[in-house]
Amino acid sequence: MAASVHKGAISFGLVHIPIALYTATQDIDIQFNQLHKQDNSRIRYKKVCSHCNSEIKANDIIRGFEYESNKYVVITDEEMERIKTEKDRSLNIIHFTDLKSIRPIYFDRSYYAVPQTGGEKAYELLRLAMLKENKVAVARSVLSTKEAMLIIVPAKEGLLVHTMYFHEEIKDMPKDFVHPKVTKEELSMAKSLISSMVRPYQPELYHDEYQQRLRSLIQDKIQGKQIVAPKEEKTVNVMDLMQALKLSLENEKRKTG
Repeated sequence: MAASVHKGAISFGLVHIPIALYTATQDIDIQFNQLHKQDNSRIRYKKVCSHCNSEIKANDIIRGFEYESNKYVVITDEEMERIKTEKDRSLNIIHFTDLKSIRPIYFDRSYYAVPQTGGEKAYELLRLAMLKENKVAVARSVLSTKEAMLIIVPAKEGLLVHTMYFHEEIKDMPKDFVHPKVTKEELSMAKSLISSMVRPYQPELYHDEYQQRLRSLIQDKIQGKQIVAPKEEKTVNVMDLMQALKLSLENEKRKTG
């Protein structure tokens, strides 16, 4: 099993459930290196001191906050840990709510919460109770060096924890736009199209198709093959909104029929 990213407890009321958090997602994108255009040599980045111009190793780097121009106060890892309270290390449940009451824009990262020795019974009790009540828990904790709002979600495999942004971290819509009036017929047709496309979400059916094409591109380049653009599906340029909706609905019916 991979190393946990946080160890603490889920705390609600007087109940404390020891848990460890593990990342629930992984980056599977192809990683490219930066090369010198002239000879394809790898580009290296060095960390250099701005005062003495010498190259600095990782264990010689410390953390500092610039409180005035070119004046820094040094903060150590030990000092940052020292100001954490036991409450900060726990996932403190503030209240329970319906998942649909939380806008998706607030969600950030996802983790698995795994019970530690001695906490299995309370963990399972919390998971089952939340499932039965169809509720999620709103919590807060300090993870690493940042306080985060959290949502604890019960699932078949266990408890999932999603970090969330604070309200002040969410930007406003960058630009106001006009909300044109739509006719009853247009709305009815759009609702029909949506209804025809409703089905359960099955994540296993979807894959990163662009990454697959990118891997094929890399293999073709290695083998010296000519790169050919994929054939595009023919699209119909429809100017009228109602006509576009009708054609879309007909296409969807053909797919499912």
